[in-house]
Amino acid sequence: MSVVELPLPADLPAGTVVADEWVPARAPWSKVIEAGQILRIVDVEGNQAVDCVLYLAHDTTERYSAADTMAAQGNVFLVVGTTLLSTERTPMMTVLGSPVARHDTIGGACSKESNTLRYGHHTTGQHACVENFVFEHLRHGMGKRDIQSNINWFMNVPVEADGTLGIVDGISAPGLWVDLRAEADVLVVVSNCPQINNPCNGFDPTPVRMIVVQP
Repeated sequence: MSVVELPLPADLPAGTVVADEWVPARAPWSKVIEAGQILRIVDVEGNQAVDCVLYLAHDTTERYSAADTMAAQGNVFLVVGTTLLSTERTPMMTVLGSPVARHDTIGGACSKESNTLRYGHHTTGQHACVENFVFEHLRHGMGKRDIQSNINWFMNVPVEADGTLGIVDGISAPGLWVDLRAEADVLVVVSNCPQINNPCNGFDPTPVRMIVVQP
């Protein structure tokens, strides 16, 4: 049974479902989420990182800023209540709810280059998030230079007291989710992370589900 054939979650925010789409393992996805709409990202099988970048739909030169978002909230993690800010500090989306305690915005996106540096030259041919982003950005008239700081939904990147960070087993589980309310018309671009060299996907990438609700 494909994800789109599964029943809607019972705890979905009230409203009309205007999209219910399955993103296969390792694949990209994008959609404009209109102001007021809620995007639910479902970690269908658990322990799957979802790399994500955001742009204002009417002006893609204004995009998500990890630095401004972290500075405004005084926290490096994205949690319930976090407002995702643009490079001009425009509110883009708000984290309305999630049973996952925190999400990452400092770990970056994997690439063929970073895989080679971290894990060895034998990984050169492996698909990576940057390649997903490039493919999906081309559909919207953008290129590699337009890819900026990203979010890693469900990814666990702890930060130690001395500033050391790591990529470790996720704290999500099958069926857990994050709900995001669009504060403006926002282009959401996703790479359903293909990484197999660290535990961010449990070494086994899996599908995710994207549900858009019009309240």
